[in-house]
Amino acid sequence: MASPTPLLAVRGSEGLYMVNGPPHFTENTTFQRDSGRNCKVFAFSKDGSFFAWCNGEQINIVNVTSNELLHSFDLPKTVCLEFSPKGNILATWQPYTTGKDGAAGVPNLQVFDLKTGNSLKCFIQKKLQNWCPCWSDDESICARSVNNELHFFENNDFSTIANKLHLQKVNDFVISPGDQPSKVAVYVPGSKGAPSFVRLYQYPVFGGPQAALANKSFFKADKVTLLWNSKATAVLVIASTEVDKTGASYYGEQTLHYIATNGESAVVQLPKNGPIYDAVWNPNSLEFCVVHGFMPAKATIFNLKCDPVFDFGTGPHNAAYYSPQGHILVLAGFGNLSGQLDVWDVKNYKLISKPQASDSTYFAWCPDGEHIVTATCSPRLRVGNGYKIWHYSGSVLYKYEVPPNAELWQVAWQPCLEGTFPLKAVKYNTVPSKVPNDEPKAAQAYRPPALRNKPDTSSKLIRYGHLVACELDQTPKAILAACWQLNQVLIKHENEPPQNMRTQSKGSDKPSKTALKNQRKHEAKKVAKQEARAEGNQEIAPGSPVLNAVHTVASSVTSGDPEVDKKIKNLKKKIKAIEQLKDQAATGKQLEKNQLEKIQKEAALLKELEDLELGV
Repeated sequence: MASPTPLLAVRGSEGLYMVNGPPHFTENTTFQRDSGRNCKVFAFSKDGSFFAWCNGEQINIVNVTSNELLHSFDLPKTVCLEFSPKGNILATWQPYTTGKDGAAGVPNLQVFDLKTGNSLKCFIQKKLQNWCPCWSDDESICARSVNNELHFFENNDFSTIANKLHLQKVNDFVISPGDQPSKVAVYVPGSKGAPSFVRLYQYPVFGGPQAALANKSFFKADKVTLLWNSKATAVLVIASTEVDKTGASYYGEQTLHYIATNGESAVVQLPKNGPIYDAVWNPNSLEFCVVHGFMPAKATIFNLKCDPVFDFGTGPHNAAYYSPQGHILVLAGFGNLSGQLDVWDVKNYKLISKPQASDSTYFAWCPDGEHIVTATCSPRLRVGNGYKIWHYSGSVLYKYEVPPNAELWQVAWQPCLEGTFPLKAVKYNTVPSKVPNDEPKAAQAYRPPALRNKPDTSSKLIRYGHLVACELDQTPKAILAACWQLNQVLIKHENEPPQNMRTQSKGSDKPSKTALKNQRKHEAKKVAKQEARAEGNQEIAPGSPVLNAVHTVASSVTSGDPEVDKKIKNLKKKIKAIEQLKDQAATGKQLEKNQLEKIQKEAALLKELEDLELGV
């Protein structure tokens, strides 16, 4: 039996309509386009069989296959819609309003039975945050956060509260996916010096000191994001603060915690300092990917022991997306980044493609695990609105741009049940397409006029940075060139290739001590020639901030031998101490006998340091 073709729902100033998925990309004629400009929200059921939307007049619910109108509800101000996991219930939310005299407003959260069309319950839900009730996948339990309690309902019977979980100042919770027994992750923020904590419970065991399956407490958390894996065996907790008190990041401070239902917990040690942009589970529940660190960010896959499995290196990334089947991972950079997509085969850790989706504000995998949609939507960006459908190999299969003065607000794939699309072999060759790829090519790095058409000498500048300005005719040009070269050195140091593309990823690939020694001698001969040519040329003052910066970088270069590096460091420390003693003697201070003996050893120390640096 052929797999179904997922639809793509599109909402904008042109109305609400559906587009047939690949390979057709034509407007679906079964669903009648709603041409009104007031469509505020739409939602698919979890299996994709039902579709609901509010057009500013009423909520309509249709069967996607037949376009049969199932129900209409007179709720014109609805801005949020959500189906229960099995599609038996529809929850709607309208902004809460009070009477003119300050009287309490009417309930704004309503729960409808889609079999009968009747309203099962109305609640007052003032805040948009966590507005939607949370169901288990089989809909046997449903929970809402009310003040300091979680109220649980069973079998969609909202007339009776079946269980309660009382926790002071409970802020967030998530019910686990999968089969029974259901588990609940609960977050309580810290107060009055007490730490914040996340606890895992198994429904309905909430009472007693040993009721929690696991508990993890931590400081530095103003809010958290709770991420269950699909097998409900562990939770990732991204703890965030709004302000980084160290001043290292404008976006606050983040930490990542791992909590398992067997009671194990750990802080995930990330290889690079900086913000945590994204963390996502592989659908197989055996590993997760984290995008973290100051730009260029690093992406790393961890196993269930929180040990790094694979390092993708650094790049312009701030998001990660696994395919529904879990065999492909996309590392993306949106927002203020260029829109670069790195598509990886995560079984063989092989790069498949590297397309560019500039100005994208939305990304989603098609349920078939082969196609991707990227979109530029308003109000995030009000120009260049439209969407593209890609094959993961990097080719654009379909492209739509809205007309001038029109806007695109939302696009979404029709969901499909797990197992609808089987896992297919990964394709590394680009799929043919008739749509031209008009993405701009990456601009080359700027080079100052004085260094154009010349080889890159950044490696020399690290070790011998004081020669940069001397080789040029004019001091301003020299300063500009030195700044540019120093910047290139730092960029190259920051940009790390993926783990399996590094030339010295294994110990056996490291150069021998003899090779390192010969390399240093070769560089020393080149420097001697450069110094001879530089004689008589204009020089930058020794106190130049450019040279200071270059010398700072140069001082951090290592010889490749830890023992030699240690000796060089100790010698430099002794020579620096001798310089300080000589300065004290110059000011007239009487030195001790042992201090005078140190000064007498300066020549020998300098000779030893020179020999070590040149590898003699």
